[in-house]
Amino acid sequence: MASSEKRRLIVNADDFGLSSSVNEAVIRAHREGILTTTSLMVNEPGFNEAVKLAKENLRLGVGLHLTFLMGHAALSPENIPGLVNARGEFTSSPFGAGMSYFFKRSLREQLRAEIHAQFAKFHATGLPIDHVNGHLHLHLHPVIFKILMADAEKLRITHLRLTRDCLARSRRMSRGHLFYKVSHAAIFELLSRRARKILAAKNIRHAQITFGLLKDSEVDEEYVLKLLPELPPGDSELYSHPSLDKFKHEFAALVSPRVREQIEKLGIELTRYQDL
Repeated sequence: MASSEKRRLIVNADDFGLSSSVNEAVIRAHREGILTTTSLMVNEPGFNEAVKLAKENLRLGVGLHLTFLMGHAALSPENIPGLVNARGEFTSSPFGAGMSYFFKRSLREQLRAEIHAQFAKFHATGLPIDHVNGHLHLHLHPVIFKILMADAEKLRITHLRLTRDCLARSRRMSRGHLFYKVSHAAIFELLSRRARKILAAKNIRHAQITFGLLKDSEVDEEYVLKLLPELPPGDSELYSHPSLDKFKHEFAALVSPRVREQIEKLGIELTRYQDL
């Protein structure tokens, strides 16, 4: 992390590779807006297109968006029968996945195998890996995080999203969704506090705070304009889910001239994980 008082901001798009709509939004937000990094889903329909686009935009930092929920597996159902259905799909229940992965010890080697398969598929693209995170932040799940840290050197993990947001700051910037904000702030504060010491011991770098967690799917221009003056000194991440269909408002925020103007006015440096 930066030792100076300068404010640096990683602007990330999750779900790269999910669809052509997401892929186009990500590339346009990078070329026309403030997006600096994106997180690639290696088993979704837009994967090959996303890799091609990433190789045409080498300043865009591309990380791995590990998926164990609401998505498809890299391995066949025969290899990980406890994780997916016959079509190779993970469960769509966050609670069910979290409980199952935690309490069913028989799934741990299947999770390790799937983690390694997703990393192998990413590394096979030839893209340098900018960072690692998880769909719905499942990379901080105690069981999954333990596997990632045990195999960090082999998997080539050097930067990882430490998911945590500031509840007080979020409540100042927007009202509503109080239970969601309180519960998610508490859960991820506990998970990130536990993870931080382990990451430091392994010299795996991360931003100090991750904005967007408590405004999930609502990272619009108004939110970003309120957030920028609130950025703390050091390294922060703002993540979003831009697309040209479902989340057009998030794409619009990333290409907003007003947002760009405020970043320049405030002297905020846009950066990538690999530059931390």
